[in-house]
Amino acid sequence: MAPVLMLWLAACLAGTWAVDRGNFKTCDQSAFCKRQRALQPGQSPYRALLETMELTNIKLTLQLINDNNKVHLLLELYRLQGNMTRVKINELKPLKPRYEVPDVLIQEPPTEPLSLLSQDENGVVLSLGVESQRVIVSARPFRLDIMEGHQVLMSLNSRGLLAFEHLRMRKDTQADPDAEKEAQPADQAEEPAKEEEEKVEEGMWEETFKSHSDGKPNGPSSISLDFSLPGVEHVYGIPEHADALKLKTTEGGDPYRLYNLDVFQYELYNPMALYGAVPVMLAHNAQRTTGIFWLNAAETWVDISSNTAGKTVFGKMLDYVQGSNETPQTDVRWISESGIIDVFIMLGPTPRDVFSQYASLTGTQAFPPLAGLAYHQCRWNYNDQEDVQAVDAGFDQHDIPYDFIWLDIEHTDGKRYFTWDPHKFATPKDMLQSLMDKKRKMVAIVDPHIKVDSNYKIHNEIRSKGFYIKNKDSGDYEGWCWPGNAGYPDFLNPEMRAWWASMFAYDQYEGSMENLYTWNDMNEPSVFNGPEVTMHKDAMHGAWEHRDVHNLYGFYVQMATAEGLIQRSGGVERPFVLTRAFFAGSQRYGAVWTGDNAAEWDHLKISIPMCLSLGLVGISLCGADVGGFFKSPSSELLVRWYQTGAYQPFFRAHAHLDTPRREPWLFGPENTALIREVVRQRYALLPYWYQLFYHAHHTGDPVMRPLWVEYPQDAATFAMDDQFLIGRDLLVHPVTEEGARGVTAYLPGKGEVWFDVHTFQKHNGAQNLYIPVTMSSIPVFQRGGSIIPRKLRVRRSSACMEQDPYTLYVALSPQRAAEGELYIDDGHTFDFDKKKEFIHRRLSFSTNVLSSRNLAPDSQFSTQSWIERIVILGASKPSKVILKTADGQESQVEFEFDASMSVLTLRKPGMNAGADWSVVLQ
Repeated sequence: MAPVLMLWLAACLAGTWAVDRGNFKTCDQSAFCKRQRALQPGQSPYRALLETMELTNIKLTLQLINDNNKVHLLLELYRLQGNMTRVKINELKPLKPRYEVPDVLIQEPPTEPLSLLSQDENGVVLSLGVESQRVIVSARPFRLDIMEGHQVLMSLNSRGLLAFEHLRMRKDTQADPDAEKEAQPADQAEEPAKEEEEKVEEGMWEETFKSHSDGKPNGPSSISLDFSLPGVEHVYGIPEHADALKLKTTEGGDPYRLYNLDVFQYELYNPMALYGAVPVMLAHNAQRTTGIFWLNAAETWVDISSNTAGKTVFGKMLDYVQGSNETPQTDVRWISESGIIDVFIMLGPTPRDVFSQYASLTGTQAFPPLAGLAYHQCRWNYNDQEDVQAVDAGFDQHDIPYDFIWLDIEHTDGKRYFTWDPHKFATPKDMLQSLMDKKRKMVAIVDPHIKVDSNYKIHNEIRSKGFYIKNKDSGDYEGWCWPGNAGYPDFLNPEMRAWWASMFAYDQYEGSMENLYTWNDMNEPSVFNGPEVTMHKDAMHGAWEHRDVHNLYGFYVQMATAEGLIQRSGGVERPFVLTRAFFAGSQRYGAVWTGDNAAEWDHLKISIPMCLSLGLVGISLCGADVGGFFKSPSSELLVRWYQTGAYQPFFRAHAHLDTPRREPWLFGPENTALIREVVRQRYALLPYWYQLFYHAHHTGDPVMRPLWVEYPQDAATFAMDDQFLIGRDLLVHPVTEEGARGVTAYLPGKGEVWFDVHTFQKHNGAQNLYIPVTMSSIPVFQRGGSIIPRKLRVRRSSACMEQDPYTLYVALSPQRAAEGELYIDDGHTFDFDKKKEFIHRRLSFSTNVLSSRNLAPDSQFSTQSWIERIVILGASKPSKVILKTADGQESQVEFEFDASMSVLTLRKPGMNAGADWSVVLQ
């Protein structure tokens, strides 16, 4: 390993543990961002050439011209099924093709016809066919307004910040001064000679950052477009950032940056780029939710401004009293380094409509195996097979369930992925079989940097097949990562992805078994000696520069890995793959986590908005390293983090190799008991989590969601990110303050009731509720009008609970009947989809009758699980309880009634969980 790399690693492990912001660019240090941001609003040079308009059954096309340089652009406008509009802008005749993102959309989105309503010399009006929705295309300057009735829903280029840097020849390197003119398309080259001479600014053709030089053979190619959102004060999304749920204005500071980077212990509450990038923003007010999907994989910056930013509540009240007619408005500007403008406008109108619209474009969350929703135990690194065995035994000894134990990079033979250390993990199949005997599983890391070593099969095959990314001189690109000198497979090449997938076959990945799953880390990609700890932008993926595709790299790594796990089982088993880097559409391939956090209270708090933001853009299977990756948590922080993580979708403890061991039983008996209790709460709730992920897989709805998603007209919820909903029926307000004696939870919904799931105490909605807490407290409430299934017989892993009975918790509401669902399948194969082998039932309680009805009569599946208990919250005491089964038999059910809490408990009604039945309270 090179000496400089050794020094770098030593610095990393020395405990300094803080991001060096100097390693990462600001907008002023990114030439294209600085150049674009210098443009002033209201001076757009673009106009629409209405005489070029063509309207077909699927789209409108129209040329735009930049009156400063006479370059022509081509606008394409599509009305898409599902109340969406697509806008594409490209050069009419570029010198060479510009990059358009493939593979992220699950299909070419189906269109619906546009119809022309009116046209004059100033523009055209087109019908979108939905509730008087229409698009107004204004000619001079070019502008798009999407309207519904008299209301403007969204405007494009209303501030005149459309900018499209056309590809060109570099003048100072031309042998022939007329070469550029000859290279341009004829209709552009023949424009009048009065066109402005374009000035060459620093960074257009090459730029440096620290010691790194970035040559730009295609020159400046950035794009920009502004969007105005009248009536909107709250926007969300564009993960990944360690920031609040509600996005802040960026005036006076840097824009939010989307550029996948390996950020070593990130800072909180700033717009710096992190490991993943999903260029999707949601806008919400009490009347409507809309979304913007900016389909571009290059480095992207997002500026946000608002006319209400900085106004206090008093200032807004003063505006109201004084009769100010200023409508709140948020303006958003997207800036990308290359590619084309390809934007999808999702018009809602409800939050759930936007989720569905986005899912129709990029797909839904992969349905994880049930075990993936259970508890995961990880650290960098478990030392050897004996260590794994001892940790596994420790969970049994302390009666704490877990499903997965994880191995980090040290399990390999010298950081050669797909291998095992021959001394520390000499018999991996014995280790895996031991876990399998207990119905447990393992995850091993497989990173996408490959040790350059002629004795390493993986390296030799990638090199011989020409599958490595190339540098600008056509040699294999190499950089430093954990193995030392490493090559980087070109995952944008489908042949490379297919080969990578084949490496997970049991006869290729020696020592692997069916209970071994995969973790893709460092896939931004991370290059320790590269600019901003990542790959040089002028590296080549076939014909494309890395700058064009950077944010897609991790997406493709996870795609190829997931496909490999599916293929090794002959297409039978669902994969589980965790990724650190991600893009739009990554939800189709597995889970993400929030990266290298720290054992600090603020990092615990930020895990909530970070996962909420990911859920809003389709990635539901999200979690943060429980306990914090860096540093050592106090016992109080560790317990509080377990209590929070147990109610987030992906539940994994993880720690840096330089931290003391922190298995759940190492902090004293009292803390072990607290951790045991909350892990058991997670296992009891697995039926509910699994049902929610089944829905997310079918609808795109987030599993962990902000309160405003379910209460879209309640302005008190719009900026709330210290509490959240799991589905619509569980509200969680974790304790995230050191030494807290109480928390104040907001219970939404006028007329709603909420039941404390631990005490069964009933509380009214539409109030702030102060809750005294102790170290055993985690405030969780079940919504009145809901039915939630649990399994209370918690065993050592989720698979051990497969045939165990259910307890139904029925929370009554004065407003509505109580409803819930029960979903059951085999927990790990695709048979739920391919063979329709599942149980899906509607549970409802109305007029004193609780019933179970089949929602999937065509499906075929059976279960041995039965209903062993029904707990009805907010009930009255019946005189008797009668069970009626599908075959017409009736029997009385034993019950207990707690008059002080109005809780009715039905004991051992005994019906099969997959059968029709009803329980009548008389």
